[in-house]
Amino acid sequence: MLKSLRSAAATLALVAVAGCVIVPARAGVVYVRRAPPASRVEVVSVAPGRQMVWVGGYWAWRHDDYLWVPGHWAHVPDGYRDWVAGRWDHDRHGWFFIQGYWR
Repeated sequence: MLKSLRSAAATLALVAVAGCVIVPARAGVVYVRRAPPASRVEVVSVAPGRQMVWVGGYWAWRHDDYLWVPGHWAHVPDGYRDWVAGRWDHDRHGWFFIQGYWR
């Protein structure tokens, strides 16, 4: 009886974990089954200097949950114009994050 209870508990734990993250379908991509929360509203002050651009906050996946990474001011690197924000996208495997980049 105790052995079957342990087995059932282990199976339930495995199903719960599998419901959060699935094995990457593409190298370097982590898929998450739960959609990210709505973005937080950030108060953006006046730019602290020329050649500064606001890099907005975003939800990152850390361990087994979403974590808010706050936005910040950043210098635009030489040869670039602006920042393209990262974003969450969805396909048949689940939710995945596309990193932001300078263009």
